[in-house]
Amino acid sequence: MSSPAFRRILLKLSGEVLAGEQGFGINPEKATELANEIKSIHKMGVSIGLIIGAGNIFRGLQAASKGMDRVTGDYLGMLATIMNAISLQDALEKVGVETRTLSAITVSQIAEPYIRRRALRHLEKGRVVIIAGGTGNPYFTTDTAAALRATELQAEVLIKGTKVDGVYDKDPVVNSDAKRFKKISFDDVLSKNLRVMDLTAITLCKENILPIRVFNVNNHGDLKRLLSGEDIGTTVMD
Repeated sequence: MSSPAFRRILLKLSGEVLAGEQGFGINPEKATELANEIKSIHKMGVSIGLIIGAGNIFRGLQAASKGMDRVTGDYLGMLATIMNAISLQDALEKVGVETRTLSAITVSQIAEPYIRRRALRHLEKGRVVIIAGGTGNPYFTTDTAAALRATELQAEVLIKGTKVDGVYDKDPVVNSDAKRFKKISFDDVLSKNLRVMDLTAITLCKENILPIRVFNVNNHGDLKRLLSGEDIGTTVMD
């Protein structure tokens, strides 16, 4: 078996992906599908940190726009990421992948506290480390959490799995003439206001020279092909 393109990654998944066709909540069949995709790269010897958002359950910013206190909304969103993390952990273990869930918010009955050295130790033992609870602080998204944890855990790349197959100059869902970039710089992402990740996450990646790969996680096999070195999706780097 050839060596993977990256030895250690941080995989960031949107919560909506876990909802599947139903559009909200947690679809166990979709969780199993994602688990098998992750298993395929775990078998290649890739060291995997994983963060999943909460958009399928709750969005703090949207709740705040409707009158909820922003801090309260953000904490509810963090709790929702824990629900998604535990669901994905269950799916991974059912397909034979050893995992550990570490949370920035203390929920000792179902997850270990996030401690960097502990996370690194789990990765060294070949476990998939699922990181929940965001950064543990309001006003920071799971994109920012992904950039922060990727840097802390010495990931070689931050891989973002979305519902589209890369970064476009405009929304490809509503614009048939949207152009996909194969490669784009951090500066261009910022100047063009492209919605790859939020501003804080992009800045963190740029400052720490951490490339981002964006791909469609719903395309079966694309994650493995990306880790095998194929030119999948869009690369963001300077």
